[in-house]
Amino acid sequence: MKGVPEEILASLHPLELKVIPHLKDGITLSEIVAKAGMQEVEAMRALQWLENKKAVSLENLNHTEVLLDENGKKAIAHGLPEMRFIEALRKGAKTNSDISKTAKLNPQEYGVSVGLLKKDGLLDIEKDNTLKLIGEGGELQKRMEEAVEFLKKLPRDAAKLSKKEQEVLKGLKERKQYIIIKERKDRIIKLTELGVALAKTDVKKLDFAERLTADDLKTGAWKDKKYRSYDVSINVPRIPMGKEHFVQEAIDYIRRIWIEMGFEEMEGDYVQSAFWDLDALFVPQDHPARETQDTFYLDHPRSTVVPRAAYDRVREAHENGGGTGSKGWRYTFSRMETEQLLLRTHTTVLSAQTLWAIREGRKPVPGKYFTVSKVFRNEALDWKHLFEFNQVEGIVVDPNVTFAQLIGYLKLFFAKMGFPDIRLRPHHFPYTEPSVEVDVWHPKRKEWVELGGAGVFRPEVTKTLIGEEIPVLAWGIGMERIIVEYFDLHDLRDLYRNDIKQMRDMKRFIRIEER
Repeated sequence: MKGVPEEILASLHPLELKVIPHLKDGITLSEIVAKAGMQEVEAMRALQWLENKKAVSLENLNHTEVLLDENGKKAIAHGLPEMRFIEALRKGAKTNSDISKTAKLNPQEYGVSVGLLKKDGLLDIEKDNTLKLIGEGGELQKRMEEAVEFLKKLPRDAAKLSKKEQEVLKGLKERKQYIIIKERKDRIIKLTELGVALAKTDVKKLDFAERLTADDLKTGAWKDKKYRSYDVSINVPRIPMGKEHFVQEAIDYIRRIWIEMGFEEMEGDYVQSAFWDLDALFVPQDHPARETQDTFYLDHPRSTVVPRAAYDRVREAHENGGGTGSKGWRYTFSRMETEQLLLRTHTTVLSAQTLWAIREGRKPVPGKYFTVSKVFRNEALDWKHLFEFNQVEGIVVDPNVTFAQLIGYLKLFFAKMGFPDIRLRPHHFPYTEPSVEVDVWHPKRKEWVELGGAGVFRPEVTKTLIGEEIPVLAWGIGMERIIVEYFDLHDLRDLYRNDIKQMRDMKRFIRIEER
């Protein structure tokens, strides 16, 4: 075919072949659908393929369509109510009931007709309430006939109406019946040079076979046939595949970091006693963190039984220091307070239980332990606070460990998370001494950002739980605050938004070396 490359003709899809005979510059999608007898989705798909071939360009077109409603269909079949009203008067009907019966008008149609006729000075109401037609009403009848003729031509595009038709439309709009005005979105097609050549192509003469068959191969017929080619670069609908939630990907990545450094993972229940969550870590029983505005307590069941041996040692540490050289908190330890059940407020509860497991011979020394798991705080929900979030917890139990090694572990971890620069600031935690806050330098925001706390467990924790005073490095880091910037989010709540599009489109959490 002249003007159209052979490879283009060979790549035409059957839907494109149906559209091409109707192509012309300025035609709309809806016009092609009507002329080709296609579904709109089929025609749109064919036009998009032609656009990929640089044969056409598509532009959005918004237009107003005038459609018939049920009253309009009735008016076409029987005439407008005022036409029937005038005809009834001409036949001699004079009273309300006679006119309504003769013209077959309902009360609403009767009232509208009286109003229009009186407005045009065509109706007189006598003293005995009979009605009389004044004059012939030729002008009104002409307008009514024009209105009916307009209705017969619907549906129409409002932009393509003549000046006279627009006047008729205005009158029908004022009556708020007979027609429906609908805003429609359409596409207008512009032809390129290739599109013009394609539009002149007689597609019926194309003899490309749709597909290669087994018989073609067996008989050798393929040698004498031309086959339709396939464009493997064409844009096709994306098929969403199942995948892991992006936050879970980050958790798995963090887990691999610690495992690669030789750490063993700690596990435990969300529901814990105040004993393991707070008392075993030497948090005083009058500490503000124990209040219900900070901690979620359970109602059913409210409490549990604490192991006797562990209870006695922790009670002594609180009351008098328990032989650690400390004076303790110097109050009477409350069994009722310590046996309360709560949603764990930090993953350090698992560290406390791990230290007790060392005392019982279930865990070795030296040992390195970590967890990445959920904790719960009774926090007001906002852009930087969640009431349910993940914490990165770690401890190193080793007689030869030093504070310098704690700094080394933190530096290595944060470097693998994309934050090579960290700083430590002195701080206070009830269960560590020395204690530090961990800040990282944020390369985008150009400022230091606080991400967690760390320190060395106090003797009131280590000697009480392990049975001897062994150095234990410890840290707890809020995971969501570490990963939120990587996903280009600025509100912690957005990490868990129930948004399927966000989950499908979110980038993968990959190793820092691969970024």
